[in-house]
Formats: sequence, structure tokens, C-alpha cells
Amino acid sequence: MLLCFTASHRTADFELLERLERHAGDVDAALRARTDAFAGSVVLATCNRFEAYLDVTDAAAADAARLALVTVGDATGVAPDELRASTAVVRDHAVADHLFSVASGLESLVVGEGEIAGQVRRALEKARRHGSATSELERLFQNASRVSREVKNGTKVGSAGRSIVRLALELAASRIADWASANILLVGTGNYAATTLKALRDRGVENVRVWSRTGRAHAFAVKHDIEAVERDGLVEAVAVSDLVVTCSVAPTVLLDRELVEQASHRPDAVVHRLVIDLGLPRNVDRDVAWVTGTELLDLETIGLHAPLEDFTATDRARTIVGDAAAEFAAKGDEREAEPAVVALRTHVFGLLEQEIERARRRSDSPEQAEQTEAALRHLVGVLLHTPSTRARELSREGDADAFIAGVNAVFGLDSEARPTLRIVADEGQAS
Repeated sequence: MLLCFTASHRTADFELLERLERHAGDVDAALRARTDAFAGSVVLATCNRFEAYLDVTDAAAADAARLALVTVGDATGVAPDELRASTAVVRDHAVADHLFSVASGLESLVVGEGEIAGQVRRALEKARRHGSATSELERLFQNASRVSREVKNGTKVGSAGRSIVRLALELAASRIADWASANILLVGTGNYAATTLKALRDRGVENVRVWSRTGRAHAFAVKHDIEAVERDGLVEAVAVSDLVVTCSVAPTVLLDRELVEQASHRPDAVVHRLVIDLGLPRNVDRDVAWVTGTELLDLETIGLHAPLEDFTATDRARTIVGDAAAEFAAKGDEREAEPAVVALRTHVFGLLEQEIERARRRSDSPEQAEQTEAALRHLVGVLLHTPSTRARELSREGDADAFIAGVNAVFGLDSEARPTLRIVADEGQAS
């Protein structure tokens, strides 16, 4: 059974999302350690979403939601009542519809934002490295990536290239008189920094510098043809920047009030400065907004402006997601009868091989034996076609048990061993 434990901008405040994201690695490790309850897990942590996708074992199915909440709570230190009030649980077939919507940008802070598809893909890649991506989670996430591409290519969702980054810059436009002459400082060198740089250049920005707490600024600067700031040069860089955009995954605040005040008191400091904090956890202390001449635009403020009418998903996008989720569920249901089909084919082909061997011993010539073998194999293929088709049909209708019971009754399979459907028929019956 699939289960999704989710907290997003729709259910939780940004402070809680920040706390969850900060402990994403701890949650990932804790879920992987619960092999009694979860056969596999994929953790998706973004700037406005924290989710754990779980492949639940049969033994834990009845209590999976509570176990997930307890595990996340223990790993993050968030009280159970607070988690329960700010999260939701999606179960079974609804998980596919949810993830497909998420991957397509339909559940994002800014509907249609492009970054989420890559974040979904990287979440699966990380789970693969940790060995926690089961075959069902692989199927779920690979289909999510396919659906997101179909939505992107087949609808107008996100066609304007809007994202959280671009919306933030739209909101900043009233403060930046001339983008071409503005001095910009990027704090961070990850995927979000590259996305931000592209959005800035689309607005005609020419003067961009980058700073990194980990020393990666020079490599990023060379790759993107901008200027790097030395690790000890952050105060000076903030002082002369009209716009500072933070998009680091640092687990601590990088710009606090004291640092920005130092920057503001330098003789070369700009009079007005805008700081956009896209980091989660938060890169900028809220008190920075109290520094004279400094304005702060963070994710919470951006979120207040996000639900604009022209960002609303099209009906076509929702239809694509819904159809894909239904197909995912149908194919998953087909697998319910798969062990019985395998057992049936194993049983029938075992009998076939015995008959072919008997025909070879009785045949007068190799040619006659080959003809007999070909005829028998064709006959078995024809006979198995209908049961295989009916297995899929019954499974899609939610009646796989009827097929399994029928196979057990007719061919003598062991219904008590449903997961493997061990053959118990007497092989002597073929004589």
C-alpha cells in the first residue's frame, strides 16, 4: 500500500515547514530504519512542501498513518498534536493523483512553477542511493515525471515561465528602477541560484555577484560568467547591493540583523536595499526588516501574492493528471492477480514440457517431434490467453480474488499461500 505524509503551504505555516525541511535527512534515516512498517520511502523537501512517500508493509497497513506521524515527530522534534494539525495523509490510489499534481506544479505556491519537477526527480534519485526506492515507488515517481512533462507540453500551465523566483522578482520590480544598472548579490550556488540568475538575466540584469558559505562561489561564478565574493567579504557585498537574493540550503541563518546593520553603516552602502529570502530553512532573520533602508521579502510574503488568477491550472492539466492517476491505479490493480497468473502459467507449462518429452520419445522422426512440439506450444498459448486477459479485467474491476479463488479451485493451488501461490498439484496427474 502507498501512503503520503504531507505538509505544504496549504496545511502548515512556513515556520513549521522550515523545521521539517531542516530535519529532512533525519526523517529519511528514521523511515528507512522502520523496515517493519515501511518497505521503502522517498522524502520530498522543497521551499513550500515536505512529504514522505511510503511503501507500507502489509503488517503495518492498518496503523501506517500513526506510525508515519510518530516517526516524523521523533526525527524532527515537532509535537504530535502540532504535526497532526498541520499535515495530511493521502492513501492508496489517491497518492498517484497527489504526486502527479505536485510534480506538474499544480499544487505549488505558484501554480505551474518549473522547479518542482526536478525536485521530484532528485528525491527519487536520493532514495535510490539510499536503497529505499521500492519497485512500486519507482513506478510512482517515474510516472510522475512523465505526467509533468505531458502537462508542460500539452497545456498552458507555466507557459509564462513563472516560478517562485520570477514572482519574487515581479514583486521587486517596483523597488528596482533600472535592472541593467542594479547591483545584485546571490547568496547560494545550488539549482535555485542558477534559476534565479537566469530569471535576473531575463530582466536585463548585468551586475551580479555570488557568495557561498561553503566556498563554491568561484566555481559557480566561472560557470555562469559572473563575479565571486570571497567568503570573508559578505558584509561588504551586502553593503553595495541594491538587491540581495538568498537561496541557500544552509541549515542556519546567513544574514542576521547585526550583519546587515554593519553593511548599512559602511560609507559605500546603498541607501535602499531589498533582500529576497528564498531559502528554506530561512536564510535571513526576520529582524533584518528593522534595519533602516532595508526591506525583506520572504516566502511567506510571496505566498500572499501567489494565488493570482492567471496562475490557475487549466482544466486540461487536471484532466491529464486524473487520467494518468486512474491508469496508474488500474495497472497496479492488475498486479493483484499476477502471482496467480504466474502460478497458472508455471503449472501449465510444466505439464506442457512433460507432454513434449513424451511426444519426443514416441515420435518416429525429429521432424514429427518438432511439429508436435510447435502445435502443443501454440495450443497452450491460445488456452492461456483468455485466463490472462480475464485476470487483468477482474483486477481492474477490483475482483482479483475471484480469479485467484478460481485458479486455486481448478488447478489445485494453495490459497493459504497467496503471496507466492505455491503449486501443490500432484505432478503424477500428467501421466
